[in-house]
Amino acid sequence: MITRRELIDRYLDFFKSKGHRIVPSSSLIPANDPTVLFTTAGMHPLTPYLLGQRHPLGKRIASLQKCVRTTDIDKVGDGSHHTFFEMLGNWSLGDYWKKEAIEWSWEFLTDILKIPKAKIAVTCFKGDKNVPKDAESEKVWRSLGEKKIRFLGREDNWWGPAGKTGPCGPDTEMFIDGVEIWNDVFMQYNKAADGKFSQLKQKNVDTGMGVERTLAVLNGLSDNYETEAWKPIIEKIENLSGKHYKDHKKEMRIIADHIKASVFIIADGIRPGNTGQGYVLRKLMRRAIIYSRKIGLEDIAAVSVPVFKIYKKDYGLDEGYIRRELEEERKRFEQTLEKGLRVFESMIKGKRTLPGKDAFLLYQSYGFPFDLTQELAKEKKTKIYKGGFQKELQRHQALSRTASSGMFKSGLADSSEKTVRLHTATHLLNESLRKILGPEVKQRGSNITPERLRFDFSFPRKLTDTEIRKVENLVNSKIEAGLSVARNEMRLEDAISSGAQSEFGAKYPEKVSVYTVLDPKEKRGWFSKEICTGPHVKNTRDIGRFRIVKEESSAAGIRRIKAVVE
Repeated sequence: MITRRELIDRYLDFFKSKGHRIVPSSSLIPANDPTVLFTTAGMHPLTPYLLGQRHPLGKRIASLQKCVRTTDIDKVGDGSHHTFFEMLGNWSLGDYWKKEAIEWSWEFLTDILKIPKAKIAVTCFKGDKNVPKDAESEKVWRSLGEKKIRFLGREDNWWGPAGKTGPCGPDTEMFIDGVEIWNDVFMQYNKAADGKFSQLKQKNVDTGMGVERTLAVLNGLSDNYETEAWKPIIEKIENLSGKHYKDHKKEMRIIADHIKASVFIIADGIRPGNTGQGYVLRKLMRRAIIYSRKIGLEDIAAVSVPVFKIYKKDYGLDEGYIRRELEEERKRFEQTLEKGLRVFESMIKGKRTLPGKDAFLLYQSYGFPFDLTQELAKEKKTKIYKGGFQKELQRHQALSRTASSGMFKSGLADSSEKTVRLHTATHLLNESLRKILGPEVKQRGSNITPERLRFDFSFPRKLTDTEIRKVENLVNSKIEAGLSVARNEMRLEDAISSGAQSEFGAKYPEKVSVYTVLDPKEKRGWFSKEICTGPHVKNTRDIGRFRIVKEESSAAGIRRIKAVVE
């Protein structure tokens, strides 16, 4: 039986031996890619380097990255889908190419994990009218003695671009007994706006191995939730509910997955809300609560206890704060549920059937999954037509896609002029807050889209209007001063000792990029100095006019500012 820790250590140690430097897991809230709500793969924190910026640790990188994928929320309940998961990955940033990547994948699987070669099968890109067959990958696999090679199209063996244009390329996937466990992506092409593909100047290798799925395969389990990454949580649910997993697999999987994902999202500074990441968090928590009620489990905060035991060593989770957030949302939702039940009672009064649009209203406004409404209706001897509900759901999803299309229109990442300006403005905001409010202010998170910046910081109270104007004016004075912005690479300890600011609780590699806003009028010679991956303007005058549009609470002791540049 191989453990989670053993798999992770073997992977990272193996790639260390191949000249890779290990970078710590980044936040679930992407700092450099506004095209996604959450970090969905190990590549997101590396976006600037995949696009050509030099990484302080070199061209060979490996990591264990925590991820959240919202596309799988409604699929959770079977034995393989998860909202939260961990991804092992190794990257070549313009260094080695297909031969080394594939040979090392084979070596790790067969020599390190001791998987019989006969059990391994692979797939490669078969080519199409735009791009030829990936004969290069095929040649490497055949040189290793691999004969089970299938050639598939873009829907199976092609990655990207993330938007309409940008880096993309073929991939080769590895399967053990029919289950995919590893994917090597070769960022070989650039797709232009006219749909044509050209070879990239910097070709990258991007790989991904899901920890949970690989653990199940290595231990001969068909159910991911029976691995040690999930089993303690399932056992806790059994103890709290008095029910057995074998009798309530769907409910317990959903509860375990959604609570685990909620713990990690809360840990990265998100609170339940009605938009963006907050909306996803609220949806996860409320679904967990509903399915908990179905098996007689009341205390969802207690379900989180094993999560901290499994992951605290790797991620340093604040158990007290997170459990309080879970409990507060439970209380809020209990009130919403009661309202929803009253609405349901009025909907079915005197009816033999409940229209699908009414079931959707309960889903949208009160968080009732369709099967819950169906069960309630069954008790009242009332029928619901699922087709009507699905029609309303699809209409809602289409509207949501339209509303958020701007968020997903860029390529691998949005490096637009507006985004770059906002990145640098965030640094000026951070230092201005420290100067106006005091040095105890520490960054607790940030998120930048082409439309605005969002900055979370530690402070015990609401800012006054005067304080907000002072901060805004100080930022604009530094913009108008036309200060130069310099980038340097240095060891982490040297960066900290030089006065560079870092995000509270964030983990950094041993060598980092430091961006300094130089200011000869300051005694120390600079106004702002931060550890950051960029991108940034060369001169503050390029930022434009800075304006704070909102200041609010983000969490206990954490304030949030939203601002724009004009």
